[in-house]
Amino acid sequence: MAHSEFYKKILNNNKNWVEKMLANDPHFFEGLAKGQQPPLLWIGCSDSRVPANEIIGAKAGEVFVHRNIANMVINSDMNMLSVLDYAVNHLKVKHIIVCGHYGCGGIKAAMGNSSLGLIDNWLRHIKNVYRLHREELHAIENEEERFNRFVEINVKEQVYDLAKTSIVQNAWANNQEVSIHGWVYGINSGYVTDLNVNLASNDHLEKIYQLKF
Repeated sequence: MAHSEFYKKILNNNKNWVEKMLANDPHFFEGLAKGQQPPLLWIGCSDSRVPANEIIGAKAGEVFVHRNIANMVINSDMNMLSVLDYAVNHLKVKHIIVCGHYGCGGIKAAMGNSSLGLIDNWLRHIKNVYRLHREELHAIENEEERFNRFVEINVKEQVYDLAKTSIVQNAWANNQEVSIHGWVYGINSGYVTDLNVNLASNDHLEKIYQLKF
């Protein structure tokens, strides 16, 4: 079967990208091949409009990335936990950013009742966050404002859920420097909003979540 024009285009884009990088630095790929030591783990949404590296102007090798629908931190998600474990215990990242975005389709879907198939099971975790903050959200009459606020609330909850993982708890118990931050990206502006939820220790967690090792 003949390749589509789009498929041919992205292959050519790769060649052009390689040539551009080598023109700027003939040893660029040699350096990357030696290994990675990114200072940052990015947990973001799978949305194609939210490219982690580009948003923060980071180069290849500077950001370790995990993405899923609505940037969720679910304590039974082995994919997320494996990425987190490798980032914290092997790469020794110092910062973890949970970045949501306004206009998130996953968040919007979780606010409704329509069945979308298999993804309903994933969205249920987001619905649980809505239930926890139902009073605040129902008090917001404007639907768009409620939507935006839910995006922010969800990010904050994921930051706290990240802090509760045994991986982060163990790192903090060993006095490892790991800070977790919550951001929201504005697709219509390009700017990120720091939600001022920044955790670097157990200080802001209830004692029941503070694990002893």
